[in-house]
Amino acid sequence: AVVGALVVLSIIALVLSLVKIEDVTLPPTVKYGMVFDAGSSHTSLFVYEWDSDKENDTGVVSQTLSCDVQGQGISSYASDPSKAGDSLRDCLEEALRAVPAAKHRDVPAYLGATAGMRLLREQNSSAAEQVLAAVANTMQEYPVAFRGARILTGEEEGAYGWITINYLLDSFTKYSPKTHTWLRPEAANIFGALDLGGASTQISFLPEGSGADWNEASELTLYGYKYNIYTHSYLCYGQNEMLKRLAKELIAESPSSTLVDHPCYPKDYHETISLSSFSTSPCTNRSDPRLPPGDRSVTLQGRGNASGCLAALKKLFNFSACGQSQDCTFDGVYQPPVRGQFIAFSAFYYNFKFLNLTEGQSLATVRESIERFCRRSWEDLSSSYPEENPERLPKYCTNANYILTLLLDAYKFNESSWSNIFF
Repeated sequence: AVVGALVVLSIIALVLSLVKIEDVTLPPTVKYGMVFDAGSSHTSLFVYEWDSDKENDTGVVSQTLSCDVQGQGISSYASDPSKAGDSLRDCLEEALRAVPAAKHRDVPAYLGATAGMRLLREQNSSAAEQVLAAVANTMQEYPVAFRGARILTGEEEGAYGWITINYLLDSFTKYSPKTHTWLRPEAANIFGALDLGGASTQISFLPEGSGADWNEASELTLYGYKYNIYTHSYLCYGQNEMLKRLAKELIAESPSSTLVDHPCYPKDYHETISLSSFSTSPCTNRSDPRLPPGDRSVTLQGRGNASGCLAALKKLFNFSACGQSQDCTFDGVYQPPVRGQFIAFSAFYYNFKFLNLTEGQSLATVRESIERFCRRSWEDLSSSYPEENPERLPKYCTNANYILTLLLDAYKFNESSWSNIFF
């Protein structure tokens, strides 16, 4: 038996010695991940996939699925947190159908909440914790590798937006079909990011200099290269919060306590709001002696006055806090001079797209188009845009003038640098 075993081993050794040996590279494993983007007005779920092999320690990712969660943002469920968790179920089930069943338990799943939840945490930290706990409990019921549900800082939100647009534009790395490798673009064209959400707005870009003295600096390492970006987030300066802050200011300044002129709304348009609605957000819940006492209803009547609209919007910013400093936006916030090209997305894009102002028009043309739109009556607008949401349509004049104020007066873009913004 021993001799027989030795003979067999000898034959095996002979065969192996004659076989040509080659290194075989196994194909990389495809991995998946899920991210809930929980904004102030709505939540979306995204499923991504990537090869387990990374390029310089950074993944090359593609989007497999997006799913819009029905209902408002999770912060709207403060009085009934369990519904925040339940709202995610349909999208979670759809996402699991898009991922091979054998990989479900290896899928990292995150929820990142932004300014709506930052505001709720300011107003009621206990309610914010309960909402996060509810969405975490729901996600943990599903066969995924739950990695956490948390509120992002404003600076994280700004930095992630900056990464997103530059990733999608191939600013960090490009694939070479000739060499079958990933390459860093020779003249890396890094864009700045301008994000306008419902409760906050962010600006992020690569300024001149090292940025060692900025409080708002973020150091990122992507595909083997380090980037020091300036990023700042302004809470209460998102589009929805701005509209509430403007209405409150107009009511406080009005000689009438029941019928108030609104320069940004279309002529002959009326909107009735209650004073108690201002107490629902930390952006507007401070008492103001100029407001009439009690919870009464006030009617805002549109005047269609673009110049009056701009003047009213500028009062929402504390520009005097900057003094004579040029490296300052408003409220005393430091910002180095804007540099390079920018992508303006989210509400920047949605508003300008509706007004047909996303084709690189000059600043003069943009101003003229907005003024002309603001002069149109409510009857004219409602008949011209029958498909548009009747709650959104009367606010385009306000939103467009707010965008001009934010970009020109706050961030200090001008006639020449305006052409560097792509909506």
